[in-house]
Parts: sequence; C-alpha cells; structure tokens
Amino acid sequence: MASSKEYLQFILEQLSGLEEINYRAMMGEYIIYYRGRIAGGIYDDRLLVKPTKSAVSYMTTAIYELPYEGAKEMLLVENVDSKEYLAGLFKAMYDELPVHKSNNKKKSMDTL
Repeated sequence: MASSKEYLQFILEQLSGLEEINYRAMMGEYIIYYRGRIAGGIYDDRLLVKPTKSAVSYMTTAIYELPYEGAKEMLLVENVDSKEYLAGLFKAMYDELPVHKSNNKKKSMDTL
C-alpha cells in the first residue's frame, strides 16, 4: 500500500520547526532527509526512522518494524502528534545518521 500525500504533508508540518527537512518520493513511499542525511521515511502511512542508538534511547518504547518486505528493520514513531517530540528525536539522531550523496530529486517542504 502506498502512503498518502496527506500523511506526508502532516509529517512535514510536524517537522516544520526543523531546518532542512526534505523528502524524496520512492515507489509510492517517501524518504525523509534531515540536513542532507536520510533520517527515515514514510511507509504505509507510518513514520519510521533509522534505528540509531540515540533514537532507541530517546523513544520511550522502541518498536521495530519493516518498512517493506526484505528491508532492514526501522523504528516506528508513534508520537507523531507532538512537534517537540519529533524535533527532539531528529536532533538526537542527527550525528549518527550516515552522510548521503546529494540528489537533485529531493523536494523541500516548500515544493509540496
């Protein structure tokens, strides 16, 4: 099942307090970038983030889920209604996120 554009817009709004939040559509889902690094994505209208040590420590309950069959497990973010929680999570994760090559297909929040 592909994720909806409405859920993407909701998550981007929740992350709007952070600088440099971008996304890229990929096979009906969305990859979320924070300051040029892949932080996670939206899969089946669920926000999943990379399972960094900081993310696991930050989250009250770390629930691992597969974004799609054959993928590595990621962390399900259940508290998507709190902008402060999401901003804190992404900031906590940033230093552990791998540096990603620049891709001109990424879209900023402004292009939605």
